[in-house]
Amino acid sequence: MNVLLMWAVLAANPLQGQAQAQAQAQAPSRYVDVLVLDDQGAVVNGARITLREEQGAANRLAISSPERFRFSGLAEKVYEIQVESDGFESQTLTADLRGQTSASLEIRLKPARFSQETFVSATRTEQRLGDIPASASVMRGEQIRESPTVTADDVLRQFPTFSLFRRTSSLAAHPTAQGVSLRGVGPSGVSRTLVLLDNIPFNDPFGGWVYWTRVPLTSVDRIEMVDGANSSVYGNYAMGGVINLVTSPPVRRTLILKPQYGGRRNPRIGSTGNVWDGLGVLDFFASDTWEDFGAAVEGSVFNTNGYPLVTETRRGPVDTKATLNYQNLNLKLDYRPSSQINAFFRGGYFSEDRSNAKICQQAPIGCEEANDTLWKYVSGGVRIRMPDDSDLQARVFANFETFHSNFLAIPDGGTTRAIGRISLLQTVPTKDVGFMTQWSKALAGRHYFTAGLDWRRVDGDSIENAYNTTAGATPIGAHTLERVSGGTQQILGVFLQDLISVTPQLQVTLSARLDHWRNYDAHNRETVPSTGLPGAGNNPNLPEKENTVGSPRVGALYRVSDNVSVWSSLSWGFRAPTLNELYRQFRVGQILTLANENLGPERLFGWESGVNIAPMRNLTWRTTWFHNRFTNPVSNVTLPAPANTRQRQNLGRTRIYGIQSDIEYRRSYWRFGLSYLYDMATVREFPADPSLVRKLLPQVPKHRGSAQISYSNPRIATLSAQAHFVSLQFDGDQNIVDYNNEVATQLLPGYGIVDVNASRSIARNLEVFFGVQNLFDREFIVQRNPTSIGAPRLISGGFRISLTGQ
Repeated sequence: MNVLLMWAVLAANPLQGQAQAQAQAQAPSRYVDVLVLDDQGAVVNGARITLREEQGAANRLAISSPERFRFSGLAEKVYEIQVESDGFESQTLTADLRGQTSASLEIRLKPARFSQETFVSATRTEQRLGDIPASASVMRGEQIRESPTVTADDVLRQFPTFSLFRRTSSLAAHPTAQGVSLRGVGPSGVSRTLVLLDNIPFNDPFGGWVYWTRVPLTSVDRIEMVDGANSSVYGNYAMGGVINLVTSPPVRRTLILKPQYGGRRNPRIGSTGNVWDGLGVLDFFASDTWEDFGAAVEGSVFNTNGYPLVTETRRGPVDTKATLNYQNLNLKLDYRPSSQINAFFRGGYFSEDRSNAKICQQAPIGCEEANDTLWKYVSGGVRIRMPDDSDLQARVFANFETFHSNFLAIPDGGTTRAIGRISLLQTVPTKDVGFMTQWSKALAGRHYFTAGLDWRRVDGDSIENAYNTTAGATPIGAHTLERVSGGTQQILGVFLQDLISVTPQLQVTLSARLDHWRNYDAHNRETVPSTGLPGAGNNPNLPEKENTVGSPRVGALYRVSDNVSVWSSLSWGFRAPTLNELYRQFRVGQILTLANENLGPERLFGWESGVNIAPMRNLTWRTTWFHNRFTNPVSNVTLPAPANTRQRQNLGRTRIYGIQSDIEYRRSYWRFGLSYLYDMATVREFPADPSLVRKLLPQVPKHRGSAQISYSNPRIATLSAQAHFVSLQFDGDQNIVDYNNEVATQLLPGYGIVDVNASRSIARNLEVFFGVQNLFDREFIVQRNPTSIGAPRLISGGFRISLTGQ
């Protein structure tokens, strides 16, 4: 109606309409120029610049560049310009365009103290890092950019508490071996750590592991990590900690292209000499904003010829190279109609193909051990600032995944590795839906109260075809069994949390959560193809299982002075077994690991205490003591018969205790960091096999550490070096040490590697970079039976184009 009225007025008085149009055309164009510098006068690239109408919504969002950034086409109003950058204190300035047509701002950021950084993952609400009674760490965007690594898991190895099930990078590891363990809490292919991407669950819904290649590393703005049990607010997977990958939001007229090429000198399989095995990557990010709406598209295309996994002395005709290629595409939509409402939508597509470095040498010739994954996801949510100043958040998500994998058996005992035969083909379709909501409000001045509700439903099957791999009455390669194992898992949880400022010096955190999980529609349907009859393990209706678990937590932090704080906490965590552990079997080399539908939930009781000291503005030192009592952990246990067979079982009890410490110093263009973890993880009780008591948990080294040094001067270059070391550990529950028998031993010797990286801006919006991983080409063992190695030296380089508009 208003539009029709306007056109009627213009039609009735065309001269007046023309005069108004001419006046608008002649009105001066207003703009604000912003230049972001550090306290040394150097340009800060990548800072987030937000322009708002005073007391209004966010109109524009941009990323700082070496040149002044201009917000143009502005109205005759007062604007607030907020500048944020990882590692710096945020600043807000005002630009008044009511009496002028332009404003030029030069903003100098001061380095932030560790305690002033904002942190979300520990309590699901924004808190200053210095107020959290927990072992919490932040990896800033600059640290990610200074690393030569191309996947998120290799970046995270800068934290000594972080490890995957095995020492292998996700560039070569089977997806099911990429589960996260923090501080050695129950390392296995399944994560005891909840991984989030922008606060949405990221773990594989069927198995709990993590596809690190799905992470859009170029747009990751920061990584938050909580090392201790956090089930009191997150529930299931957070029993061992939380990792939250926070990506950049859509920004004004931005295009980033990052092509990269590299490779390794590897042995030529099947011949003599070496060959260059290449690696190619293209990362991209494109976005724009229009008033209160923003959109971004990001993704990656990756391909590598890989490297041989088995050591040269053990390598046989079946062994080749582990290769990887994947494509990742994500869409982001943000809508912020006012400062009180923010809504978002995310959707994505991920496709990955791997060759797992083994091929057949007997009919069918040409087959290889490989796996592929197709993953589609959607998520969305809203955050509303209510009229009573409370905060309401809600998110929904859905995942649709199909995973294919096949396994080869090496039936010659591993002495020559001359024959590879298909043993199992698997297809695992999975559907996953869930939602989460929480409400928060400051109460009585000293309390910040939060209540939340989560629900998740996972439905999946492992569809398997088994084949004969040994000589006998049944021909080798015959299709011997068809199996469909799976079910549905549903988890509902509620939590309450109160952050209490008892005094300005004393902060107390109280939280508790109640989770109810249920497995139903479980089945193990087996058919013998040759007869059409049910198999020996056929059970189309496995019993339903359900349980209700409580997870409380209490923590307190006392600020002794502006530079010293001490804290302590007690927490309880739990993890329900995944559908993968309950129903899916797998093979690694000669070892067959069976599923176990009778598994129960794991429980963990943890105690932590720590001290944070900042004796001067640029120096931070933190130390944490921890002790975890882990009951009923799911582990792969060797069976007495048949040979080379394990089964997932609930061990009686394990104990994980130790100390972690890190120190960071920043001065002008320099940054230095040192981190160390002492981790003692042993079996304390296991009635089914008392011989395991006092043995070390597999895949947990006693000592881990890292060191970083970097120099970053935009006028010259950015140079960085990172080193990390790992002490010896075991690859099996028996802790067998046999230096004379490479097949029998389970010992994995310690190792250390060094990575270096260099980058420099050579023109406006153009940066070149060069990096080397495993600089000294150190060979290190990651697995026994067969003896396999980690990634050799990788050289890579490329350039980054960053185009920003006005």
